[in-house]
Amino acid sequence: MATIRSVRGFTPKFGNNCFLADGAIIVGEVTMGDNCTVWFNAVVRGDVHSITIGNNTNIQDGAVLHCTYQKARLVIGNNVSIAHNAVVHGCTIENNVLIGIGAIILDDAVIGANSVIAAGAVVLPGTRVEPGSIYAGIPAKRVKDIGDNMLGVIDRTARNYPMYAEWFKEKG
Repeated sequence: MATIRSVRGFTPKFGNNCFLADGAIIVGEVTMGDNCTVWFNAVVRGDVHSITIGNNTNIQDGAVLHCTYQKARLVIGNNVSIAHNAVVHGCTIENNVLIGIGAIILDDAVIGANSVIAAGAVVLPGTRVEPGSIYAGIPAKRVKDIGDNMLGVIDRTARNYPMYAEWFKEKG
């Protein structure tokens, strides 16, 4: 069972058809849209600032979402996939973005729409990722424009996670 907890008078709010896996932790000032999934051992910790998550967003196993007290809130758009063990902290992620496995995105960064942050990349504070680009490395730098193939991967990943969630809802 997931842990949902109020902190400082804030209780997480969920849209329709959200799935919270066993071991997921969602606390505090969190607002989540429709058809979102939060997977095993992921943490969405809105204790020190607000976290707003759009529709059709998936937060995969072991990911950590947090903010900086009185400084940097976290805003995540629609159709965003945050892969396993990623750390997303006090930043803005626009629509249709894929954050790779183990990537780290730090305060005040803005990840433009239709972009990919590669696995293991570290996006430094204040970085502006251009829409339609792929960033990789430490620190993350633009490596190329996104192609139609990667746009398909972003879309397919966002669409598949609600389907995966249905498998865990099945009785039997």
